[in-house]
Amino acid sequence: MENHNNINSIVKNNKKQNRLRCQKEEYSLSEEKHYLNCAFMSPLSKEVEQAGIMGVKRKSQPYNITATDFFEESFEIRGLFAKIINAQASDIALIPAVSYGMATIAKNINIKAGQNIVLLHEQFPSNVYAWMNFQEQGVLIKTIKQTDSKSDFNEQILAAIDENTALVTLPQVHWADGYLFDLINIGKKARQHGAAFVIDGSQSVGSLAFDVRKIKPDALIVAGYKTLMGPYGLGYMYLGERFINGKPLEENWIGRKDSEDFAGLVDYKNEYAEGAVRFDLGERSNPILLPMGIAALRQVLERGVDNIQQYCSDLIAPYLTRITALGYKLDSHNTASHIFGMRMPANIKLQDLQLALKKHNVFVSIRGDAIRVSINVYNDKSDLEALLAALEEALS
Repeated sequence: MENHNNINSIVKNNKKQNRLRCQKEEYSLSEEKHYLNCAFMSPLSKEVEQAGIMGVKRKSQPYNITATDFFEESFEIRGLFAKIINAQASDIALIPAVSYGMATIAKNINIKAGQNIVLLHEQFPSNVYAWMNFQEQGVLIKTIKQTDSKSDFNEQILAAIDENTALVTLPQVHWADGYLFDLINIGKKARQHGAAFVIDGSQSVGSLAFDVRKIKPDALIVAGYKTLMGPYGLGYMYLGERFINGKPLEENWIGRKDSEDFAGLVDYKNEYAEGAVRFDLGERSNPILLPMGIAALRQVLERGVDNIQQYCSDLIAPYLTRITALGYKLDSHNTASHIFGMRMPANIKLQDLQLALKKHNVFVSIRGDAIRVSINVYNDKSDLEALLAALEEALS
């Protein structure tokens, strides 16, 4: 009950005046399937799906694609993402994946032997592999694991940051169980020691408020196919002053100054385009993915990130007591409402639970030894009732 009460307090503290209704009719989801796995991959709304279809048709008639199309949509989508995180469009780069963004930061960060990098136990691999190579240069990787005691995970991270810390890199919420990190205070301590502060927002941005002016990360990297509700293969990278004038991971034509002048492209320029554009992936002007991403971000903004989080709060709140009453332990006392983990009672085998979930057409994820549930505006009570039925059947 302790875990339930703490999560429920977040629900109460997150009350907003506006209330979203369920958006399930906007998606092509089967009524017989109960998809509680947005942190794995969101479904596409019908509007985003249609934008992709129109993009395919446009590519099939390339004589309708003009030079301006290589720029206008990319600048529009930067502006939309910038609004979600309270940034400037010029600070946003378009990337294909989180790993691409992390590799870009790794290329532009100066870490010396004897310094350390602070990251998390069971952090998503794309935000781990980029830093492992630094160990060959005598850099220490500090992997912070939450203890079994009542000590706060955030306090453990803060304690690990010291005068030798060169980089602190972590998510806004843990991808395995939804643990919510105190980014404001962690970032403050990182800055006190001159350490770079890099965030992976893939499991949260779009469903949970993120304000770069308050959190002040040096970089925020977000995959677009989860809580931003967009297509696979399109992501976003915000860069602060520490990295905005750095070197891109690749040298493509569209990241250079005056690249809008197609006739002058062979007049090679040493200067990059201003702002984060230099960090864009090659072939960023994808006629299929960009319209889909634009449609998805527009929907996120129209719904409102706070309203999305509140919808998830309202939906899950009545089920927390019922879940814990069955003997399942909610994994964290400090979590967002759109993603949370739970642990099975000792008398249940994972295989039995998986069979029960399959029988009831419930889709969740197993991450480490946590059962991860991640919801969004297309979920309703029928989805949570199906989850509860599966959890109960696994006990029998």
